Amino acid sequence: MVPIIDKISQLINEYYIDPILHDSGYNIVNTVTWAIILGICIFGIVKLLRKMDVSISDRLTAAVIPFILAGSSLRVIEDTGMLEPPVSYLFITPNIYFLVFFITVIFLILAKLVSRSMDKDFEVVFALFGCAWFITNIAYLLHLEDIALPWVPIFVIVSASALLYVLYLAFDRAGSDILKNKLNLSILGVHLLDASSTFAGVDFLGYYEKHVVPAFLIDLTGTALVMYPLKLLIFLPVIYILDTQFNEDEESKTLKTFLKLVIIMLGLAPAVRNTIRMMLGV
Repeated sequence: MVPIIDKISQLINEYYIDPILHDSGYNIVNTVTWAIILGICIFGIVKLLRKMDVSISDRLTAAVIPFILAGSSLRVIEDTGMLEPPVSYLFITPNIYFLVFFITVIFLILAKLVSRSMDKDFEVVFALFGCAWFITNIAYLLHLEDIALPWVPIFVIVSASALLYVLYLAFDRAGSDILKNKLNLSILGVHLLDASSTFAGVDFLGYYEKHVVPAFLIDLTGTALVMYPLKLLIFLPVIYILDTQFNEDEESKTLKTFLKLVIIMLGLAPAVRNTIRMMLGV
């Protein structure tokens, strides 16, 4: 019995605890685990938002963007090395997702209260809270570090935007409306930003990829340029499935919109973290 317990403890340490303690990245076991937990959380968050009488819409998606930026910049604060264990463990994946979610819910409640008392638009108030948090994080980061590589954000934004524009024109000329939907365009845009940030970091600056599948493909091809076709091969079919396989009832539309928000978050969060980190030379 004891050897079995020891074996389980060893596996937990190897696949879950050590990657957090040493910030060593992902493995196939914890990647699958976090994906399952994310799937469970999605339905829980949808129910929570309904109980809070928050409508899941394009406007809410836009209002959440500043909180994704804030969470990403918060992660960079840990990257600077100024936080010590055990506090630093809170800022490493997956713990930071729970931390940012908790803080975001607090701001969500505050935004509801403020918007009601001042008769203001809830989404606008909520977004302003997120912007204030993001600006505070950036100000603190600039206090800690100087801007070392100002070309990085320019490269990431311009390269991703140029490719997104080419794709938009290609789909438009092919008679497809798939990228005329703002959320669909946003999904591709943020994941192309992530691809560009990975390409800049790995090929130009000596960083390395922590996620299992991208790391394997980068090692296989010898370049992070592979991130661009990888993103397109994954997310174009995902967008198509979301737009064609969901029913037209209100509940399905709500779930589809929230899933698109989650996909945007999964692309924008690492893209922003990577870009800020490289810009500061951290």
